[in-house]
Amino acid sequence: MSEIEDVRITRAAYDEVAQLYTDLVRGLLQDNPYDRALLGIFAELIAGDGPVAEVGCGPGRITAYLNSLGRKVFGVDISPEMIRLARAQYPDLSFEVGAIEELPIASDALAGLVAWYSIIHTPPARIPAVLGEFGRVMRSGAPLLLAFQGADEPHSVQEYDHKVAPSYRWSADALAEVLGDNGFQVQSRFTRIARPDERTPQAALIAIRN
Repeated sequence: MSEIEDVRITRAAYDEVAQLYTDLVRGLLQDNPYDRALLGIFAELIAGDGPVAEVGCGPGRITAYLNSLGRKVFGVDISPEMIRLARAQYPDLSFEVGAIEELPIASDALAGLVAWYSIIHTPPARIPAVLGEFGRVMRSGAPLLLAFQGADEPHSVQEYDHKVAPSYRWSADALAEVLGDNGFQVQSRFTRIARPDERTPQAALIAIRN
């Protein structure tokens, strides 16, 4: 699979700002009860003790939090520099370089998958293919957690001036519809207003692979 241009741009951008980004997000989870609650719900929905992947793991903070909740979790990220930092900070966890369009994971392997703000740089036209790849590596009945910047209008997708790479904001309704068309059953939708350190509303979906 030849590399897509926007994927190359995203990798290069995150490699360049990896340490700055790591410093910026350090401590955010501890200060955000909403995010901890979403991750806790996701963790409870996972059946058994099968493997869980955080796709687009960056420096590994969400991977580490899910591990603290008792889940067998590993991280995948497109940025080799992010993976280097994640391995250095969490040496007891597993992290691999890989793109969300072509995950280095066997089919039907995962008991759960979380994509924490990691689909935001994918153009909307390619989201169905990404969801198809998520579905390939997930077991039937496994939960999927997607977090993303929320759009201002229902059923809308908007370009977003992200500080690292071009990205897109989704309304929960619009992305839920795409999930439903691509092998997932949406279980819950979460939206909230922006906190003082955020520029946009935030949203999340939890869905089950059919």
